[in-house]
Amino acid sequence: MTVVLTRDGVLSAEALAAVRAADAVYSTVPVDGLEPAPNVDKLLTGSVVLLTASVTDPSAAAMIAAGSRVIDVPKPPLVEAVAVMDRLRSPGGCPWDAVQTHESLRQYLVEETYELLDAIETGDRAALREELGDVLLQVLFHARVAAEDPADPFDVDDVARDLVGKLVGRHPNVFADADRVHTAEHQELKWEELKQAEKRRQSIVDGVALGQPAVALAGKLGQRSGRAGVPLDLFPGGTSAAEQLFRVAATARRAGVDPEGELRAVAKAFVADLRAAEDAARAAGVEPSALEADGWRRFWPAPGS
Repeated sequence: MTVVLTRDGVLSAEALAAVRAADAVYSTVPVDGLEPAPNVDKLLTGSVVLLTASVTDPSAAAMIAAGSRVIDVPKPPLVEAVAVMDRLRSPGGCPWDAVQTHESLRQYLVEETYELLDAIETGDRAALREELGDVLLQVLFHARVAAEDPADPFDVDDVARDLVGKLVGRHPNVFADADRVHTAEHQELKWEELKQAEKRRQSIVDGVALGQPAVALAGKLGQRSGRAGVPLDLFPGGTSAAEQLFRVAATARRAGVDPEGELRAVAKAFVADLRAAEDAARAAGVEPSALEADGWRRFWPAPGS
């Protein structure tokens, strides 16, 4: 005999195994396809599983008193995370969390996003897991702040609901009867077409985040304009460093290269070379701060080293 504590009909792997192995399964909570709990004598006979929301339910209590095993279905961690965020923002919670706004949290969203990028680029799985959690915290935090808005409140469930609608709506080839999409490139094109129609944008640059890093912004503008057929010769044609940088980044993105990511990789490689030269200088008894051009060349690591 087994009593399974369940929330909203959710079963853990252990509970599901018990249900599948049972001769009979009953429920004190509404579950499609299951009979309500019969009299106690029938519950105490054979391999029986009872789904219930509380151990104080009379049927569950009788089975437990007779020695039934109890399987508790833990609250899903995402639900727990939302509950923790709610507690932190509630009276008696965290004073710092309670006074934060969308505006005051902006810097943390940016910082956590870059820390996540670092974890991805370094391949550090433990850091990746941690930083994904930190970005998730920002989503939960902003959703909770939004839920308290007196004029236009929405909560994390609304955010998730909108996301589900977007994913389903932009994948008609998966969730509806639209033609199948066989390549990632085709899917990306269809996504943009559906987004354009869905948002009824008047310009090909509507929706481009102008606050993103400049190289990424130039790349995005190059990509968007390319899809619309804007020729390369209409890019800024001046000789300033900024105009040249724009052309390089925008042209690279059109060619399928991520200019922000590529430039970041080059910058990180340069940092590694700098550190290696400094270490080599110190090993030779020379302080890096005393190095001039020829000294830097002397200690600079060979290409590919």
